Amino acid sequence: MGLFNALLGNASQVSVEQLTAEYGEKLLIEGEVIELGFKLFRDVYMFTNKRLILVDRQGLTGHKIEYRSVLYKSIARFSLETAGHFDLDAELKVWISGEDIPTISKRFSKDVNIYEVQKVLARHVLN
Repeated sequence: MGLFNALLGNASQVSVEQLTAEYGEKLLIEGEVIELGFKLFRDVYMFTNKRLILVDRQGLTGHKIEYRSVLYKSIARFSLETAGHFDLDAELKVWISGEDIPTISKRFSKDVNIYEVQKVLARHVLN
């Protein structure tokens, strides 16, 4: 199901330990920890206790990488759409302050607990 979801553009959850081993040394600051992470082919997005980090591998080889940090305080609003009985995905949309359309839009496989994503995001955005 993992490959099928990836082909449809749906991200699957990745363990915090795996993401910390791969990105912790280069991206995280002192006291920052990854709380939740997802992967879609080569792209990764992580919710830390300080920010949302989007890792976008570009090109055929994936050697060119964009690391985008979104501070929780800059998020104006967000929405979640759960997967239905016949849907294969759930969707997260995030609006950055001053934007009329969602700046970030990500789809998750049906096996991801979208409510857990909402809780992490709400905890940081509402504080």
